[in-house]
Amino acid sequence: MIDINELKFDSNGLIPAVVVDSVSKKVLTLAYMNRESLQITMEKGLTCFFSRSRNELWLKGETSGNYQHVVSITADCDKDALTVVVEKDGPACHTGSDSCFTNSVWQSEDLSEFSLQGLYDLLEERKETRPEGSYTSYLFDKGIDKILKKVGEECTEVIIAGKADDKKETVYELADLAYHCMVLMVQMGISVEDVHKELASRHIIDHKVKQEKMTK
Repeated sequence: MIDINELKFDSNGLIPAVVVDSVSKKVLTLAYMNRESLQITMEKGLTCFFSRSRNELWLKGETSGNYQHVVSITADCDKDALTVVVEKDGPACHTGSDSCFTNSVWQSEDLSEFSLQGLYDLLEERKETRPEGSYTSYLFDKGIDKILKKVGEECTEVIIAGKADDKKETVYELADLAYHCMVLMVQMGISVEDVHKELASRHIIDHKVKQEKMTK
C-alpha cells in the first residue's frame, strides 16, 4: 500500500474521488477529498468529502443517514485520483437516486451493458407490469411452486452437463439456473446485495481459517 503522502493533491489541496458500489459496481458519485477528509474517511471507515461550494468537510450520510461504508480506496497510476469502493446505506445522490449518474448522453446501438443488478431490476419490472407473452411474466403468474420446480430442473441440467464434461453446455445451463434463481429472489424479496453480503461473510470466515492454518 502507498502512503497518503505519495498522493498528488491539486493546487487547491483536493483530489477527485470516484465512489463505486461494491455490489453493483455502479459509479455512484464523483466528489473531492482533501488530506483531512481522506484521513477521516480512513479512520471512520465512512466517506468524508470536501465541499467546494460550501468550503467545508461533509461526512456523507450525517444528515440523511445514507452512510457509505468504505471497502477500499485505490489511487490511479499517477496518484492524483482515487476510486472509493463502498457499501451504501441508501441513495448516493441528493435527489434520492441510487447514483448521481442518471442522465444518458449516448448509447451504442451494438453494445450494451450487463450486470446482475440490471437483470434483477428488469425482473422486478416484469413482476410489476406482467407484459403479455413474457416467459418471466408466466413464471410470476404461476407463482412460487412453478419457480421452484424450474430451479430444480435447471440444477439437474447443470449436473448432467457437468458430468458430461461439456463446458459449453454447462455454461449454458448455469446461465439458465442463474436466471431462474434470480426470479426466485425477486419473488421472495431477496436482493442481489443480500446474497452479496452472505458471500462476503463467508469469504471473511474462509480467510480466517486459512490464516489459522498458516500459523499452525
